[in-house]
Amino acid sequence: MKIYISADIEGTTGITNWDETEKLKSDYSKFQEQMNREVKAACEGAVKAGADEIWVNDAHDSGRNLSPSLFPQNTKIIRGWAGHPFSMVQELDNTFDAVLFTGYHSHGGSKHNPLAHTMNPYDVDYIKINGEYASEFTLHAYAAAYVGVPSVFVSGDKGLCEDVGKFNKNIRTVAVNEGVGASTISIHPDLAVEQIEREVEEALKSDLSLCKIKLPEEFYLEIGYVSHTKAYRFSFYPGAKLVSPKVISFTSKDYFEVLRTVLFLT
Repeated sequence: MKIYISADIEGTTGITNWDETEKLKSDYSKFQEQMNREVKAACEGAVKAGADEIWVNDAHDSGRNLSPSLFPQNTKIIRGWAGHPFSMVQELDNTFDAVLFTGYHSHGGSKHNPLAHTMNPYDVDYIKINGEYASEFTLHAYAAAYVGVPSVFVSGDKGLCEDVGKFNKNIRTVAVNEGVGASTISIHPDLAVEQIEREVEEALKSDLSLCKIKLPEEFYLEIGYVSHTKAYRFSFYPGAKLVSPKVISFTSKDYFEVLRTVLFLT
């Protein structure tokens, strides 16, 4: 069994402030450690379920947050950013049996995480697909579906986990924290590790086909920017339309074209 793990940090247990996610800040190291623990737990759960090959994408900020020596020897780790439109699931293809998401967070425009955002948190206010707010899970679970790989597990904040259930109720989740205004309420870090390992194992021992997500026949992408100047500039991207001073749209039946647009416009 070949498994892919995409690891982010803003949905890691206890994280509440941007300083805890940024490599050069003093608060970062202890939360980096917890991110590593949660990814390791997912790897160990996968191994218990029979995974003989695991790929991990270090998918936060610099792409240099994980410590490769902590993980099982059957693990390959993607560090840094190639610039491929698959972004946080770079190298994912139809040879994988399942994809897991750890440390993920609620979408831009959400109230469920103080650090809620979708892709570029500085320029992008929100992203919508077919009128619904899209999280980074949405974007990359659809990428997985594009190559025929089921998304079977997600850990992160409670709001995201509830949204995941709307995609497919068979996807297992572990909610490690809940956002309330600028605060978070988190479970114990050790409990998060235990639950992630257990739920990943159970997810991969289940019928993976039940977790497949069906792609829409057409995609209406909407990107809302913090500044009208960004929206104006990006409205000149081929196929993009300026629908209001801070919002552009893009329509395609090919999801890869949506991912390409997100890559260049966020």
